[in-house]
Amino acid sequence: MAAPLGKRKSLCARRGSGAAYEGAGSAMQARELRWETLEALRASSKGRLKYFRHSDKDEDILEGCISPLTLTSYAGWVLDRMTASSAQAAVPSSSAPGGAAPHTDPTAQESSASACEGPAKPSAAARSEAKGSSDPGVLEVNQEVLPIPPVSKMAKVEGCIQMYEEIYRMKGRERLRQRQEQQEQLVRAAYDMAREQLKRFDEMKELKRRQEIQELREVMEKSLKETQGQQEKLKEEHRHRAKILNLKLREAEQQRQRQEEQERLRREEGQERLRRLYSIQEELLQLNQQIDPNYKHKDLPKIDLSAYSNRGNQICGLVSGLIRTTSERGFPSQTDVANTEQALKEMRGLISRMQQEIAAAVEEKKRRDEQEKKQKQEELLKKQQAEAQTPAPAQPSGGKQQKEALSVKAREGTMKWYQQLQDAAAQCAAAFSAMSSSKDSEVRKIRMELQKAVTIPVSQISTIAGSQLRQIFDKLNNLLSGKPVQSVGETVLVTQLPQGLDFVYYKLAEKFVKQGEEEVASHRESAFPIALVISGIWEMHPRVGDLFLAHLHRVCPYSVPFYPAYKEGASMEEYQRMLGYLVQDSKMEEEDHFLKRMSGLIRLYAALIQLRWPYGNKQGTHPHGLSYGWCWLAQMLNMEPLVVVTATLLYDFLEVCGNALMKHYHVQFWKLLLLMQEEYIPRIEAITNVGQKASLTRFKQFLEESLQKKDIPLPKGFLQPSFWRS
Repeated sequence: MAAPLGKRKSLCARRGSGAAYEGAGSAMQARELRWETLEALRASSKGRLKYFRHSDKDEDILEGCISPLTLTSYAGWVLDRMTASSAQAAVPSSSAPGGAAPHTDPTAQESSASACEGPAKPSAAARSEAKGSSDPGVLEVNQEVLPIPPVSKMAKVEGCIQMYEEIYRMKGRERLRQRQEQQEQLVRAAYDMAREQLKRFDEMKELKRRQEIQELREVMEKSLKETQGQQEKLKEEHRHRAKILNLKLREAEQQRQRQEEQERLRREEGQERLRRLYSIQEELLQLNQQIDPNYKHKDLPKIDLSAYSNRGNQICGLVSGLIRTTSERGFPSQTDVANTEQALKEMRGLISRMQQEIAAAVEEKKRRDEQEKKQKQEELLKKQQAEAQTPAPAQPSGGKQQKEALSVKAREGTMKWYQQLQDAAAQCAAAFSAMSSSKDSEVRKIRMELQKAVTIPVSQISTIAGSQLRQIFDKLNNLLSGKPVQSVGETVLVTQLPQGLDFVYYKLAEKFVKQGEEEVASHRESAFPIALVISGIWEMHPRVGDLFLAHLHRVCPYSVPFYPAYKEGASMEEYQRMLGYLVQDSKMEEEDHFLKRMSGLIRLYAALIQLRWPYGNKQGTHPHGLSYGWCWLAQMLNMEPLVVVTATLLYDFLEVCGNALMKHYHVQFWKLLLLMQEEYIPRIEAITNVGQKASLTRFKQFLEESLQKKDIPLPKGFLQPSFWRS
């Protein structure tokens, strides 16, 4: 916009020196050009701008104030025509002769000046010229040379335009400033309103929070009151129940005291009855000692007291069984005391009858002596009268023969063998007694390692695999042979101590017996692998076998067989230990546990006599074979039975060893079983009470099935040949 305006100013300056003759006609043309210019300005982008008094778009207002003014293409064409016509008019003036300046009409100058100052009213001459311009000739001339408006008018128009633009810029700035102030006021008002609303919101929120707190407090107070009321009710109920419970507790305490008093009285009565039983048993044993089955009076050779001795032993056995049964129950009853008193009465009667029989025999002996004396005197008289006459011999009076009774004692050879084994065990124990009592730490350490080397392998004997059993045997055999053995990460030798071999012999035999008491008693199938190892060790080291039998006989005297007799002056605890019972703190073990231990030991012994170590010397004989089992069985049948014990041990022995005895002795074995069924079982029934018939019933059923089938099956757990391939 600046370039066209500057160009127009230069044109006005040049036109100021134009000819005067153009003044009249140019006024009209200037007016027309002015309106054309205004039309061009109106049609320009600036003229098309729309101004809004209350517009929100401040950027449009600023853009309208700052953007430059532009003209339309038509305004540019008008200016170009005006420039061209002014150039043509300047050519004749510059060609004037003498280079003199063209003559200027004063009126033309005034008209041009007035044209620059502003539009002027056309004169009459001008109007006439305008009228005459309708002539074709004049139009043609006007088409070729256009009049140039006065410079003063263009400048005035330009000034008006600029002034108009400046006014609108100022108005725009003012409106913008007002709009900004208005917006700032609106923003401040909105900020104040928002702040006030925020305050009201905070106040409302605080009010609601306080109301909620107040409601919560009211609810809490209400619930607290309700809780307090419930607590009061619960306290009242608790006090009421506490009173009831206190009453019940007092009643229960009184009941407990009454029960304790009754229990104390019952215990005292039971202890008194138990002491009575013990005193009766002691008296029975003392009375039984007065009966000597081997009593032979030198003057009374025909008196036989074995029947009295057998009956006395039976009475003692009944009383001992009764005491064991009552010990398991706790305390004896009055019926038990009555039964024992009846047994004591019978024993006294038995002693009385025996004494009467002895007295009668003595009287009979005296009578016979007197008769013999009289007869001698008569014979002497007759001899004197007739020397040839010989006196007739006196006929002895024969008494009634009694049925032979069984013995209660073992044979003399058996007892001698038993005592030899016990003496050998005592000598072995005495040999290493110094090592056992040594306080030297090194000796004690070696002793513990030797004991572990013996006990650990024996504890590992099982029926898992034959290879494992052979490893255990080799380990024990190497230890007893003086070879080094690994035990718990330590190398052990029996030669480390002078008495080491005796110690190992003794402890190994003791551990074998302990396995019979514990392992075989709990798991009957384990008797066979343990017996196999014992058989192999016995064959390689005979001394271990003797010590094993000594330990077995001491723990289980029925394996001899041997029924220990009561020794005068011995306590009941000592006598019970002699019978094989475990006594701790003056309390004897229960009957079931005792029978279970004895059963495990007899089963181990029955398995031992029929098994041989398969990898030993097959040319030699079994160190303790079936013949010992046959002897044990025969001696058991030649002795009076014991309550429960005899039936249990016979059943366990025959169940384990019956098949081997059947195959070895054939008919003799079946005769022995038939003898048991017909003669020995009635003896057991005669001394067995109603509550003690479980073992007897089991033994009778076993005999009946065996005799009926004529066969005894292999025992459960017997090791087959395939076991050694495992």
